[in-house]
Order: sequence, then structure tokens, then C-alpha cells
Amino acid sequence: MKTLTLTAVVMAASLHAASAEQATLVINSYGGPYEAVQRQVIFEPFEKAHDVKIQVVTVYSADMLAQLRAQKDAPQFDLVQFSGGQEILAAREGLLAPVAPEALSHAKDLYPFALEGLAEGRGPVTMVTAMGLIYNEETAPKVPSSWKDLWDPAFADHVVLTDLSNTYGLQSFMMMNRVWGGDMDHWQPGLDKVSEIIDGSVVITSSPEIQQNFAQNDAWIAPFAQDYAHVIRQSGLPVKFVVPSEGSSALYITMNAVAGRPQQDLADQLIDFSLSPEVQAAMAREMRYSPTNRTTELPDDIAAEVAHGEGLEKLVRFDPTKLVEIAPKMIADWKQMIAR
Repeated sequence: MKTLTLTAVVMAASLHAASAEQATLVINSYGGPYEAVQRQVIFEPFEKAHDVKIQVVTVYSADMLAQLRAQKDAPQFDLVQFSGGQEILAAREGLLAPVAPEALSHAKDLYPFALEGLAEGRGPVTMVTAMGLIYNEETAPKVPSSWKDLWDPAFADHVVLTDLSNTYGLQSFMMMNRVWGGDMDHWQPGLDKVSEIIDGSVVITSSPEIQQNFAQNDAWIAPFAQDYAHVIRQSGLPVKFVVPSEGSSALYITMNAVAGRPQQDLADQLIDFSLSPEVQAAMAREMRYSPTNRTTELPDDIAAEVAHGEGLEKLVRFDPTKLVEIAPKMIADWKQMIAR
């Protein structure tokens, strides 16, 4: 009888261990420094606190949406991060699991814009980065102050632009189009102006290429984001981020639960953890992302480098729902312009 009891105890312990091993969350991230920092300040602490394994897969936003669609009947991810508004399409197509405000203990502390998507089945905005100008402090002939400086002959042949298939490129173009008289219904003014400098510019498609161009190809100026300016500076390059006089657009990163997965309560907890003021402060410190939790406290030196408080709310926000709808045509027009 004692042997049977001992056997039962061993079996129960084994089943418990197996059950614990099965507590796994799969989430995408964006590779490089971004993913390394997320592992350090979000994923690994959450693993320890909740006795769960987090599997991180490097997948960028557009590809992540494609994978969600392909996996609709048997999703492989528990959470997905988007930076280009793809969560709007994913929610419409029933690929996301709605996150209830009451599931987020930090909901009351978030800026209103961070919660706007919840009613439509999207996840909250966990981080924001501002789009502006990056320039080389040592080689640039002057300090840029306007989006129109990209057309200044002083910077000729030393400009780096980003393809619109990249979210940073799309957001940058929206601001360039705006300062030259365009809007979300009319982007030809921006295309016409970019066509004037495209032959003397380098066009990149991925974020790591921006650092390569400043390091190897004598880049002087590029429209890009505050977070990546910090990444480049940390590598030892003398770059600085400038908010143009016409303002900066905001790029919103969301974290979303995937529909049809068994660990949705745990997924909600990870989203909530990413919204805590401690995590938000760490992402600002390590990557210069703007926090969406209003209670986040930032040291003066970090606060000086990120949009926050009133500055965060003043960022130009292009309607994400409309932007998702017009982006395919805009990208096609951009590619046609480049091919000329």
C-alpha cells in the first residue's frame, strides 16, 4: 500500500512538472537591441514571477500579420506585437482575442489613446516612438531643424530614406507629405518632392541598415525614430535626434492576445506587466521609448530624449485605421516612383 502511495505521489509530481512545462507563451519581437531589451526587462522577469516559459520569435509586423492569417485555424502565437497598425486588420478578421480593461490593473493609469483599440478587439498601446530627424553631429554641415532640410543642398548625396514597406519609412513619409501640402487623401505632393532627391539618396528597407549607413556610407541625415537614434548612439556613432519644427509623428506599438489560444489569461497578465511603470521606465531608459503609463517616472536626462507627458499627447497622430486602408496604394505609388 505504501509503495502504491509513493508511486502515486511520484506520478502526481511528474504530472505537475509536465503541466508546468506546458505553461508556455509564444510572442514575436523585432530582433536586435529591441528584442534583447524586451527579454531583459519584460520576458525574463515575467517568466520568473509566473513560472512560465516565454518563447520569442523574431517576426516583423507585416510578416506577423501574414503568419496570423496563415495560422488562423491553428494559431501558433499567444501574443503578437505590431508597430504599423496591423492590429486593426487582425482584429477585424477575428485573429485577436479582445483584452478587457478590467484585465489590466494599469488601465486607469494609461493615456486615453493607449486604450482606444480595446473596444474594437485590439490590444493596448504599450510604447510610443516619435519620428524625426537623425543627423551626424560631426559631419553634417549644420543642425537640421525642419523636415524640409532633407531637400537642403547642404545635405545632398548624404540622405538616407526608408522604404514605405517599413513602418518607420511610412510614418516619415506621412510627415514629409504633410509639410509639402499633402494629407491622408493626397500623397502625390510628398511623392513629387521625394522624387527630387531620390537619385542622390540611399533607400533602405530595414532598421539595421540605418546604422550601417551612418557607420560605413557617410550618411549625414535621415528621417527616423527617437528609439533607433539611441541605438545608433550607443554603438558609438555621433548621432543626435531632432524634433523638426513642424512636429513629429507618433508610431504606436501594441501588444495583442491571439484568438484561439489556451493561455489567454496568462497572455493578458504579460500585457499588463508590460504596462507597469517599472517596465515602462526601463524601456525608456534602455531604448528611449515613450511610456504610455502616465505614472512612469523618468530621470531628467532620459526625459529630455523622449516625448512624454504633454509632449507625448502633442505628437502628430495619423488616423491608424485610415492609414492601414491607404497604405497598400501609397506603397505601390512609392515603388513606382522609385522605379522610374
